[in-house]
Amino acid sequence: MDTLRNRAESQKIARLLSIDDPEELAFLRTLPAGELRRFREQTAAALHDRAPDLLDRIARATKLVPTAVAAAISQKALGPQLAAAVAGRLEPARAADIIDKLPVSFTAQACAHLDPRRIQDIVDRLDEDLVVRIAVTLAERADHLTMGRFVGHLRDAALERIITLIDDPAILRIGYFIDTPERLDPVLALLGSERLESLIGSAADGLWPEALAVAAMASGERRAEIAALAAHQPEPRLDSLVRAAHEQDLWESLLPLVALLNDDDRRTVAVLPALRDESVLGEIVRAVATTGLWAEFLPLAQLLPEPSRHSVAAAAGRLPDTDLAAMALEVAKQDLWDAVIPLVELMDDPTKERIFALPAFQNQAG
Repeated sequence: MDTLRNRAESQKIARLLSIDDPEELAFLRTLPAGELRRFREQTAAALHDRAPDLLDRIARATKLVPTAVAAAISQKALGPQLAAAVAGRLEPARAADIIDKLPVSFTAQACAHLDPRRIQDIVDRLDEDLVVRIAVTLAERADHLTMGRFVGHLRDAALERIITLIDDPAILRIGYFIDTPERLDPVLALLGSERLESLIGSAADGLWPEALAVAAMASGERRAEIAALAAHQPEPRLDSLVRAAHEQDLWESLLPLVALLNDDDRRTVAVLPALRDESVLGEIVRAVATTGLWAEFLPLAQLLPEPSRHSVAAAAGRLPDTDLAAMALEVAKQDLWDAVIPLVELMDDPTKERIFALPAFQNQAG
């Protein structure tokens, strides 16, 4: 999940810092996602806390005029960004009253600039119909990042209505950016099985990374459901998932899902055209060696067609001794000898000798 979480966090930081091209922050993706999130939250707090005194003077003046006048000033004189900054300095009830008088399109623009620490207090005071209209407008503007910040603060009744009004790709993109992963399960529950199946089907149109991110943030039971729904997609769609994982190096996100499948669904995955591609199999083995996901990969490897198993064995045999030793330790820890020994038997004799000379294999033989 780290690759996808880091990617999302770097995009959020780029938005916060008004950097148009998130690729300028690509170097951040090598850092732990949790640290990136803390950095983003600290940066947001610093930006909002160090606002000029002028904002406080405007906020105080806003309290002295009727709500409709304050809304007109916000729209005509301040603009969305400055209006959001002022809203963050107001009492939540006063901010909500002003928002109620503003055009929805203006409020949607301002949402992107609101102090994230004030979202809950303000949203709680808004009329549900208005919340729904703002959310739909954000989706229509393709501002999925801002919606991802807000979705965790919305009540289920509002979410249920919003879900029916936006399409599957928008839901996946919003889920990818969600700031409160603990709220994801309730959202998925509101979708229902039929809509969730539709959602997974739509991921084949270039949204597999978003779907993998959503699956990784879901609870165990819900994650298993998503994995099964993906496995039941038509072969071309399912094959496109494997290709996407290969092209974007997302094996650390995909393999744990494959491990949740039952044997029949895992066999469906094992015979996909992509897993007959030697280059794909070689990348999987290298990724597994890097991430230590042998327990997730070996049950799938057992079910691959014979030519594919030979490719896996050859790729594993080309790993350096340090990676093979780590594999042996993980195999011993997870008691996966029944899965790995058949692969070793497919290797050439010099490679077998090298592997069996490893301490973990010698201990097993002893």
